[in-house]
Amino acid sequence: MTTSDDRHSHWQQRWTSIDPERASWHQSHPTLSLALIEAAGASRTAGVVDVGGGDSFLVDRLVERGWAHVAVLDVSAAALTRAAERLGPLGDDVTWIESDVLEWRPVPGLFELWHDRACFHFLTDEDDQRKYAEVMATALVPGGTAIIAGFAPGGPEKCSGLPVAHHDTASLSALLAPHFELSDELDEEHTTPSGAIQAFRWWFLRRL
Repeated sequence: MTTSDDRHSHWQQRWTSIDPERASWHQSHPTLSLALIEAAGASRTAGVVDVGGGDSFLVDRLVERGWAHVAVLDVSAAALTRAAERLGPLGDDVTWIESDVLEWRPVPGLFELWHDRACFHFLTDEDDQRKYAEVMATALVPGGTAIIAGFAPGGPEKCSGLPVAHHDTASLSALLAPHFELSDELDEEHTTPSGAIQAFRWWFLRRL
């Protein structure tokens, strides 16, 4: 079983040893993430948290579009520092949270939107998956939206040297019950900077 210390060490090492623009998960324009966040219909004053956001450009695009209450959570201080330095003064109002998501204790109902692109799928232990669901349920206001993406069934078995879990509609719905209702899902083919194609699946969920 992977521990919080293991995850911290792994991702801190990754973020201090790679060129972020060559990382397999890199997206200069997180088009689908932005589209799904917009589809949630929340106002620009809603609280949104990007879980496992690392050095993602999603926070840049949200700030540029006028989202006033954005938080980025990541286990790696190096990743958050990269993002904060890139944003400069534009990042002064972003809440940067250095924490393992399983150890995070958010203020209940603080956020209307939860976004996670490829963090959840690194949790391969069922107990960890359920802890994640509990944290997400605590963080979101009833009626809030969770947007989660991970490798689709049949997709890569590992990422960044770590095993990943694959979920289908039935397994994810069972895991997140009784706090969430699945509203929609869709598949995406992500092209990595090296040109490889990775099959992702996205889920759009409502906090009950």
